Amino acid sequence: MDRNAEFKRWKAQGLSKADLSRKGSVDEDVVELVQLLNEREQYFTTSSCAGRIILLDGNINGFEVQKQNCCWLLVTHKPCVKDDVIVALKKANGDAILKFEPLILHVQCRQLQDAQILHSVAIDSGFRNSGITVGKRGKTMLAIRSTHGLEVPLSHKGKLMVTEEYIDFLLKIANQKMEENKKRIERFYNCLQHALEKETITNSHPKEKIKDKNNSSYTHKKKRNPEACGKCIEENDKALENDDDPGISVTIFPEDY
Repeated sequence: MDRNAEFKRWKAQGLSKADLSRKGSVDEDVVELVQLLNEREQYFTTSSCAGRIILLDGNINGFEVQKQNCCWLLVTHKPCVKDDVIVALKKANGDAILKFEPLILHVQCRQLQDAQILHSVAIDSGFRNSGITVGKRGKTMLAIRSTHGLEVPLSHKGKLMVTEEYIDFLLKIANQKMEENKKRIERFYNCLQHALEKETITNSHPKEKIKDKNNSSYTHKKKRNPEACGKCIEENDKALENDDDPGISVTIFPEDY
């Protein structure tokens, strides 16, 4: 089957599936972003979470919580207050852990070049833990994510191990991370619009496209392209100056994907 036709089939199947997430719908803060991607013929989203603060009750194994084997005491996509956490903790019987999880967005791309464009925008917008995987059958997936999460144990065997003052302190940090996450989503949306508009113009002028390809700065270790998003990158430099070089991670699956 022609690669483009196969991608169209995958996209039609993916977008027709029911939303099986706990919430059952796309989070408010990423609705426009998801719509923007799904409206483009070269992309479609397969899963998303705008970012959330959660309180889980389960067993901790080296600070790793298996979500499928634990109880969700609290989940919110908005800033959280101490009283809500204290009330939820009263229902804990095991080891409760407070987490902030930033945006995670999975996008299937028509081809690797499309994924590289999206990956570049994600990195420049602050999602520096993003990566590309390519399946044996040709499925190209991009995971958009960042590293500014938070994970702290609060109780053990139902017994609270920290003070309420400390919980209040943790929530201030979590809420700050939530706000930063929202800013990165907005930055990503704006930069993506810019990049897609530029790509549309380039595709309508084949000669310019060949020239851009020959001068491309997208290599195995990606260097920032100051023209990629202009002001978006400038505003993000300070926030990311202490981050490690993200490079580009392309994983080839050994088995059918």
